[in-house]
Amino acid sequence: MALTTTEKLGEAFSLALEYRAAGTQDLVSNANAILFVMRNRGGFKTYSGPTIRVRQLYSETGSYVRYQGAQFLSPSPAELFNDAEFTPKMGAVSMMLTGQEILQNAGSNQLEDVFEMHIDAAENELTDRFTEDLHSAGSSDNQIGGLQLAIPTTVDSGSYGGISRVSNSQWRTTTYNAHSITVAGTPITQVTSTTIRPLFNNAVFARSRGKKGPDLLVCSTQHYQAYDAALTAIQRINDENGLGKGGFSAMKYYGAGKSIDVVLEGGVGSAMPDDTTYGISMDDLKFFYNPQRNFERFGGRQMPINQDAIVQHLGFMGELVLKMPVHTFKMYDPTPGS
Repeated sequence: MALTTTEKLGEAFSLALEYRAAGTQDLVSNANAILFVMRNRGGFKTYSGPTIRVRQLYSETGSYVRYQGAQFLSPSPAELFNDAEFTPKMGAVSMMLTGQEILQNAGSNQLEDVFEMHIDAAENELTDRFTEDLHSAGSSDNQIGGLQLAIPTTVDSGSYGGISRVSNSQWRTTTYNAHSITVAGTPITQVTSTTIRPLFNNAVFARSRGKKGPDLLVCSTQHYQAYDAALTAIQRINDENGLGKGGFSAMKYYGAGKSIDVVLEGGVGSAMPDDTTYGISMDDLKFFYNPQRNFERFGGRQMPINQDAIVQHLGFMGELVLKMPVHTFKMYDPTPGS
């Protein structure tokens, strides 16, 4: 039997959204290699309160002594911790069905198709805009602080999470200008299939300590193509249980005693900067979200008082946070081809 009243149609729309919204976080995280790895490694975290606070161990006690016998030890008070504080941001898309659309598609089958199209469009828009924001500097109003803020080109200016990067070297990532790196006594003048592996080796070695270090190399199209050309066919085999199985273009880097995924972040519609690679310690990159706004519908089904329509919202509240910057780097080529 056809649905004929606006009230029943509104309920059906809300039920359709409820059914779909539960998987929207997975939809968002599966659309991007960085978010895919974050989700698989438990990088989506809940928070509570008005801000996101991340405790940092930023100093040592200064009490270490080498001693013998009854020599004095050196206990002393020391300030060891501080909190980085981030303001969560909010984003949403809105779905609206007008009364005219409802009446023109009154049959139950037709309405199901209309619902699906509206929900598909909203989910795609939320995914695309969030992925764009992932690469942002957080410079637009209410925009999450993306990778250009967390891993900037200029590392010793401004602040991040309320902590100065000027006066706290341990709160900085590292930026490598590919033209200013010397490998084995030879200056690098261009990112090519010949130089890409030495450049990766140099950066990964420099930002690693023990088990900590970059464990994902995120490449623009130009750097990914250079790395692809540097490998033999057998070296290009993907781990079918990892990013390759997730449908992403990915290869492996073996160096500095590590096995690291190399993923393509460039391509159609990508906000990834050209001629750039991010080397990210994924244990330190998190997305903190409010558990009541986890890429899901909110606000209930609404009917504007001055419009013949049904409206429903879908969105999130949270912020991207790089907890420990020292193991993460950005490598870029300022003058490609020169």
